[in-house]
Amino acid sequence: MGSEPLRITVLGSATPFPRPGNACSGYLVEGGGVRLWVDAGTGTLAELQRYVSLGDVDAVWISHLHADHSADLLTAFYALLYSGLELPLPVTLLGPPGIADRLAGFLTNGPDRSPIEKAFAVEELRDGHLARVGGLTLRSRAVDHGGPPAFALRVEDGEGRSLVYSGDCEPCPALVDIARDCDLFLCEADGAVPGHHSAAQAGRSAADARAGRLVVTHVGQATTPEEAVALAAAEFSGAVGHADPGMRFVAGAGSGSGSGTDSGAGLGRRPGRGGLGAGA
Repeated sequence: MGSEPLRITVLGSATPFPRPGNACSGYLVEGGGVRLWVDAGTGTLAELQRYVSLGDVDAVWISHLHADHSADLLTAFYALLYSGLELPLPVTLLGPPGIADRLAGFLTNGPDRSPIEKAFAVEELRDGHLARVGGLTLRSRAVDHGGPPAFALRVEDGEGRSLVYSGDCEPCPALVDIARDCDLFLCEADGAVPGHHSAAQAGRSAADARAGRLVVTHVGQATTPEEAVALAAAEFSGAVGHADPGMRFVAGAGSGSGSGTDSGAGLGRRPGRGGLGAGA
């Protein structure tokens, strides 16, 4: 019997605010017996529960503190502490420097600081940060987003399979470095503006990193997904796809085999709801 695949499910990819049928940035990474919530943009907590219960999430990883990547942490805080459900606490939260104080600033309503640490075991990211969550290794690199601290993520399982998520950033050596020879590369393509990739730049970053497969995500309003795929494909010789909500991509194994979509989870074909509590 084969090992559990390393896969990523798109919870949402909208920018800069959620749209009907598309939450902001958020992904569910599964592999090595781990369920990892990557970015918690507006609307992603509800989408997460289509696949797993909040109580089954082993860790949360946040690329940066812009609301379209982190706002649902506020909702998750209330769910974890005040839902009345017996959820395992605290949940590991890996995020940029200052993430705990930022959350407390939003959530504190009285003289006492909101008990962020009761819900989340916070570990601040730094360039080159390494974490082990179950059977997965998480590596983070600081990338250029033009302002707040921002990070890209590489996830590897015990079989040598790898996927990389750019977060939000402009083309930079650190991103190419962390994406080097990965099986699956999710790269944002918000537009040709400082702090972001255009679709063509996403293709070039994938080519420079020798990625197995590219999925463009977080595509800006000036470009359709189909246009973004075509622009990226002109710069990258591998397979190129787009991160539609509900799609699931499986990282390939070994040397450059790329990745594919899981036939059970394309757009409009979603597994049953998980719910907040256990037993989903």
